[in-house]
Amino acid sequence: MTFLFFLSVLLIVVGAIVYLSPKKPNASIPNFETLSKLAGAGAFALGIIAVLMLCLTKVPNGHVGVVSHFGKVSDGTLDPGLSFVAPWADVAKISAQTLEIKEDMQVPTKEGLTVELETSVLWHINPRKAAILYKTVGEEYWDILITPNFRSVVRGVTASYEAKALYASTRDEVQNKISAELSRLVEARGIVIESTPLRKVTLPEPVTAALNAKASAEQTADAMRFKLLAEQQEAERKVIEARGDSAAQAIINSTISDRYLTLKGIEATLELAKSTNAKTVVVGAGEKGLPLILGQ
Repeated sequence: MTFLFFLSVLLIVVGAIVYLSPKKPNASIPNFETLSKLAGAGAFALGIIAVLMLCLTKVPNGHVGVVSHFGKVSDGTLDPGLSFVAPWADVAKISAQTLEIKEDMQVPTKEGLTVELETSVLWHINPRKAAILYKTVGEEYWDILITPNFRSVVRGVTASYEAKALYASTRDEVQNKISAELSRLVEARGIVIESTPLRKVTLPEPVTAALNAKASAEQTADAMRFKLLAEQQEAERKVIEARGDSAAQAIINSTISDRYLTLKGIEATLELAKSTNAKTVVVGAGEKGLPLILGQ
């Protein structure tokens, strides 16, 4: 870039000299003076355009530009779009978008087991601290700051949890603790940790079998509790129904008298007597026995 700049400046100087220097007539070249001025003006204009182009730099969307002059990094940064900088300046274009680092690790657990863990960290840089990060760490800052710290934090956190916690209800707690610990280490350097999801957990086979057996036993116990609850509710229903029947029978027994039964017998006899068929009369026992007419 610096070489092109000096070449462009040289072109401007040569063009100006050619344009401004007095010309001697040349009989072999018609209009020599005019052509010389045109050549000088063209070289001058071309040099100016080249310098302007070298002074323009474009920062892509989602990036910031960090400017350095002969190795000295400026404190300010360039926003996305076109910006004018010194032609000899170098511009490092650093992404401020969300980036991801994936890791497959073997991590320890509280009970001393080794678990295969597939995890990742989502992060982005703080644009306001991009120049400091570039100045103190360099362009490969993720390999220097994020990756080693991430591995160390994951192993440290999992070592304080049992293996089943890595994919049980406490999984979110583990992820949040990893994010908090990693943020504490790198946030001051200009790196923002968004999340650290645990993507896949592979436990040792004996642990997996034991957890599956426990889950199956819990499901069986839940089914048994449901069945017992249903049977208890059915027993309570039958007790309530029996109590209702008993109460209804008590009410009937308390309201039906002998006179009521005699009246009903007389009514039934009268209804039979109205029939035109031949009848047989049967007299009930006792002094209150009613005649009963039976059809033949």
